[in-house]
Amino acid sequence: MKVLITLLLSLTLQAAMASHADDGRGLFQQNCAGCHGENGDGGVGVPLNLPAFQASVDDHYLRQTIRLGRPGRVMPGFPSLSDAQIDQLIAYIRGWTGKPAPKFPRDPVQGDPARGGQLFAQHCASCHGEDARGGHGTGVTMSRKRDLPILAPALNNSGFLAAASDALILNTIKHGRSGTPMPAFGQAGLNEQAMKDITAWLRSLEKSIQPRTPPEHVEPVIVVEADDTYENTIQAIKDTIIGNNFRFIREQKLEQGFFPDDQVSQKETILYFCNFNFLYDAMNVDPRVGMFLPCRITVVERDGKVQVMAINPKAMSILFNNDELDKACDTMGQIYRDLIEEATL
Repeated sequence: MKVLITLLLSLTLQAAMASHADDGRGLFQQNCAGCHGENGDGGVGVPLNLPAFQASVDDHYLRQTIRLGRPGRVMPGFPSLSDAQIDQLIAYIRGWTGKPAPKFPRDPVQGDPARGGQLFAQHCASCHGEDARGGHGTGVTMSRKRDLPILAPALNNSGFLAAASDALILNTIKHGRSGTPMPAFGQAGLNEQAMKDITAWLRSLEKSIQPRTPPEHVEPVIVVEADDTYENTIQAIKDTIIGNNFRFIREQKLEQGFFPDDQVSQKETILYFCNFNFLYDAMNVDPRVGMFLPCRITVVERDGKVQVMAINPKAMSILFNNDELDKACDTMGQIYRDLIEEATL
């Protein structure tokens, strides 16, 4: 009888886990696959199906990462997901390897933060940055070889430090991550105390992290009213684009492709242009910037008034949670304003 009860309990548990995984699959496709890939292979986000990754992070790490994200480093937090939904996501992610999650104690590691900072500069800063804020750019970008499936993550980050226990950090330093550029420093000559010192230094950063505070309100669209005619305004913008060393790409009616040609408004025009050096730099920071590139300015005439408008990249960057991209979007927004102002004076 005991054997039968045990078997029934085991089957019930397996069925519950399978149900969680089924639910988790839908949640993953809806919330995660766009960045991490449909099967966890990575993309803009890091690959999650690497056996070495899954063997080096516990469920607490995954749970906190999903809940809090990585402020300023692309990975958003998901405060709207319930605890049960996050558990379903974790069950689905774990299903790729089928291995049980490791368990790490939450006790602090005893080390010398001052010495750890020196060791970090010597052994880790070349990848993780001098201030441990992570590698330049994000995800799989054209700036890196394709055999490097992950950039050095941000360690000086409130989301990471809330998710990773000292023991998890120490374990990663010691054993590295197979399938990524992260080496095993335990095999590269660092002794146990040196690795504890680095861990202690990373934990000490938690006290000085400033919260990410996006602007309370940013206008989503830049709009300026022109004093000239619709046709003259379009020509003035073209001249300004070329005069500022941008490549003019094409002119297109706003409604083209949405309505039959004879029904397309002739008083709504998009002008496409680009500075390819800027585009390349921005794409290296975050490939998602391609969603609103090439640059474009729209001219419309309504009720005899001519308006010139462009999407405000700063409003878009807030959605993308990337401090580096914020700077590029600020630059792009100022470019729009300068071009529109010059063309409409």
